[in-house]
Amino acid sequence: MRDDRPKLSRRLLLGGAAATTLTALPGTAAASPASPGSTPARAGLAAGTATSPGAAGVTGAAAQGRQRDEAGVLLAQWAEARGSHPLLPDISHAGYRGGERPSRPKVVARVTDFGARPDGSDSAKAFNDAVRFAGERGGGTVVVPRGTFVLASPVWMHWSNVVLRGSGRDRSILHFTRPLEESYRPNLQPSLQSRWSWTGGQIWVIAPERRAKSETEDFAASEGWLLGDTLADVASASRGQRTITVSSTANLAAGDMVVLECDNPSDASLLQHLAGDVPGTRQYDWPKRAPQLTTGSGGQYVQYAALQWPVRIEEVLGDRLVRLAQPLRYDLRPGWPARLRDIGPTLHDVGVEGLTIRNELKPMTIHNRHPGANGLCFQAVYDCWANDVRVENCDLGFGFTTTKAVTMTNVVVGGRSAHHSFACRMQAHDNLVDGFEIEAFTVPLPTGALHHGLNLEGLSAGNVWRRGKMAEGTFDTHRAMPFENARTDITLVNNGRVGGSAASGPLFGARIAHWNIRISNGNPYAILVGDVAPRSITLGVQGATSAASGLPRDFLGDLENATAQLDVRPSVPDLYAGQRACC
Repeated sequence: MRDDRPKLSRRLLLGGAAATTLTALPGTAAASPASPGSTPARAGLAAGTATSPGAAGVTGAAAQGRQRDEAGVLLAQWAEARGSHPLLPDISHAGYRGGERPSRPKVVARVTDFGARPDGSDSAKAFNDAVRFAGERGGGTVVVPRGTFVLASPVWMHWSNVVLRGSGRDRSILHFTRPLEESYRPNLQPSLQSRWSWTGGQIWVIAPERRAKSETEDFAASEGWLLGDTLADVASASRGQRTITVSSTANLAAGDMVVLECDNPSDASLLQHLAGDVPGTRQYDWPKRAPQLTTGSGGQYVQYAALQWPVRIEEVLGDRLVRLAQPLRYDLRPGWPARLRDIGPTLHDVGVEGLTIRNELKPMTIHNRHPGANGLCFQAVYDCWANDVRVENCDLGFGFTTTKAVTMTNVVVGGRSAHHSFACRMQAHDNLVDGFEIEAFTVPLPTGALHHGLNLEGLSAGNVWRRGKMAEGTFDTHRAMPFENARTDITLVNNGRVGGSAASGPLFGARIAHWNIRISNGNPYAILVGDVAPRSITLGVQGATSAASGLPRDFLGDLENATAQLDVRPSVPDLYAGQRACC
């Protein structure tokens, strides 16, 4: 059923390894594909459209004017069939409640009422008591006054509708004296790598049930939703569709946040689909090269046995029809049984505002041995936010672990070198980082350490970083095949490194968008991804000295993607803002 999804009048499908046009845009002629094995070129979206001034016989202002139309054409095509464009991700619903501004509940407590003092004494208990007081009374704002408060253990945000609000990140300082390994518990893998290298926070937004299960499992198994009952089975549907057929709507109501769960079969057909169904996905040896993703491989991580996407029910239309609040991100096919499930114990409407999380300055360790000098982590929660928060001297700055619709605005990572400034992992969906900065490190990376930057991994989709400045790091797509994500309107000194376990499979799924990116040091590494990312769009990258990603290629053959408008600021400078304006 596709009654609610407009169709593309002339579908855009762009050439793969060489990023050339297979089907012309309206009003243009089709370009000829480059020869097999050619280097990814500064190719246009259609014949006669240059991607750098002076190319294809078009020069100066005329070239830039024609190039700038490409962003507008792409966006117009997306608007015709939101959610089903072959190259552009639908990021228009990213963030708290699909892009709304969070509300601020009334003040119900001050940490000083519970014994917190900016005098060097340990205030951790007072902070946690104040948060508990608010949570057990249904929520409210907990105020942190001006001053530096010392904490020897984490602050646990275990209740919905609670906001921890400081007086501004330059005025309310939370100085954590010990990393999580010392203040909470060790969290080592058998390899002796520390899981605190990529998850956990000194302020940790997590349901108590989720925390208890992780502790029972010694943090060695699940990390995500604690799903409840099946509410309805779901019939086949197409990517971009919003009205779906279910077995019954008896257990569904408008406004419900539910989880659409889809089986990941052993034939890897779902994984191929998430990678864009390009020819190379069929030749890829999924069990051998991606055992953590692949059912039946013997090495699959429990989090990847099914695809899990939380989505709100917008309207119940009848006994068997519901309308979702946003379009499907992938097809639902008969071989991938799908169902709507209760989201289970979780949190929502939790906020952290106006403060700095400062870790005691200690030397950074070698890669993945980090003890958890972390910042703010959201785990298995939805519709939460952070605003005006700074993290200093961290291993992990800001973490999304299995989250949905979390917004971070005006956030900063600073101080000594970090491992992950931002980590987005384990099927974390539709999160928004809007206005961010990674400052130049005051203490550089030691030998044997890595800084990644903007991390995406683990079948995560719909996530957006926008309006950012990065003095450190790169666009770290960290394997386990994130898909349908965007980084847009960002300036960076591109000096980080991509990571990820070799057992996690492809770096990229389909529809990764890098849009209006300004590289200060010329390095195209992991920014220009037309040679490696299937059905991707790289548009308006400025300052790159070459067109190669510098990354290993997972899928052979035509990747059906596009690279366009290099060295030109696009007419639509921010993909997220452009899509939102169309809504």
